[in-house]
Formats: sequence, C-alpha cells, structure tokens
Amino acid sequence: MAGHSKWANIQHRKGRQDAVRSKLFSKFAKEITVAAKMGDPDPEKNPRLRLAVKEAKSNSCPKDVIDRAIKKAIGGDAENYDEIRYEGYGPNGVAVIVETMTDNRNRTASNVRSTFGKNGGNLGETGSVSFMFDRMGEIVYPASVGSEDAVMEAAIMAGASDVESSEDGHFIYCADTDLNDVSTALEEELGESESTKLVWRPQTTTELGLDDAQKLMKLIEALEDDDDVQRVTSNVELSEEVMAQL
Repeated sequence: MAGHSKWANIQHRKGRQDAVRSKLFSKFAKEITVAAKMGDPDPEKNPRLRLAVKEAKSNSCPKDVIDRAIKKAIGGDAENYDEIRYEGYGPNGVAVIVETMTDNRNRTASNVRSTFGKNGGNLGETGSVSFMFDRMGEIVYPASVGSEDAVMEAAIMAGASDVESSEDGHFIYCADTDLNDVSTALEEELGESESTKLVWRPQTTTELGLDDAQKLMKLIEALEDDDDVQRVTSNVELSEEVMAQL
C-alpha cells in the first residue's frame, strides 16, 4: 500500500482547479441528494448522509450547495439514480474501479466503455478486478494531529483495523460497516478529520513507468470528467521519480 498516499497527492496536485471544483461539488451534491432520499434527511439520523456531508465539507463544498441537495431530496423532485460499478484494466494491467450514479444506464455504460477504449484500457465484467481490493472505511488526519503512536492508539480504541502514517498524514482504515462509528469516536479524540469516506483499498499494487503512468492519468481524468462518474480507484504505485515528472 505504499503508493496509496502518493497517488492521493498526485490527484490533489494535478487538479484542474475551477472546472474540477465545480464538477466535484456537483458530484458531492448528487451523493448527498441520493443519501437523503434513501434515508432520513437529518444527517445526525442518517449515517450515509452524515458521511456524504462531512466529505463535501472537507473539500470546501459551499454550505448552500449542501443545503440545496438535501432540500431537493425532501421536495421529492430529485432524479432517480442507479449506483453502478464498472471494472476494467488500464495500461500495463493496472486494475481500475469506476463508481457511478446515473439516471441512464445505457448512456453511462457506453461512455465508460468508450473512455476505456480510447485511452488504452479495457472494460471488464463486474467482479473482474474488485476481488483485488478490500472495501473499507478510510479516515485521514494531517500528520500534525499527533505522533504515529498516539494516532495508532486512538485508532485502536475507536475500533479501526489498520493505520498508515507518513509525512503525508495518517490514513486510518476500518471495516466499511464501521466507518460512521469509528469516525465519530476518532473525532472525539483527534478532532475533525480531513476526509472520511468508503474506499477500495488495493491488496497489491502495480508499479508503472513514466509512459504508462501518463496514459493512466489520462484515462482516469477522462473518466472523472464524465458527470455520471462519482469516483475512480486504481491499484497503481508510482515511484518518487515518476511522480516528479508527471
């Protein structure tokens, strides 16, 4: 898992600022609307909604965008979205998971398949790569929140299963079904997290050279540009040398 936090940093560094932020906010709004529609519109009574709002806020999503998304669900005028996962391979056999929310399955399937094809990838069947990942909760704190030992102790007490600490921060993992409880317990001990979300955590990673890394970045950026795509995950690992050239 050495490549995990490095990849997160690459995505952050290479963000295409305003256009990306606007698209990101609309994806948060969609997740919030779906979560509010599926359960209670009060985040305190709806764990999925609480986590969606928390993640949106941690990415500086404006309060009015969050409030509008919840009101849309309460008002009953929200679209019906299906949550569909696509799986495939990028350059050099890197595993890629694409999570979508769509009101038109045919459009989304066609777009995802086309994007893989145009960018040197191959779309596979459902389950073709997800067995190489674990579905887990991920809670991220800055390195400044405490020492590795202190954070490890807090994570164990909160019910987490693993912690990775580095200069990039503390990445705390737990069972997907425990994310709400573990993140709440950690907040009492460590304060507000930088990020709290469900992730696909690779069991093994694939290292890429510069050419293949550039191709993969192009594939992931093209997928993320699709309005139906909520998030894209891969099991790539990149060396410091390759990262510096991206």
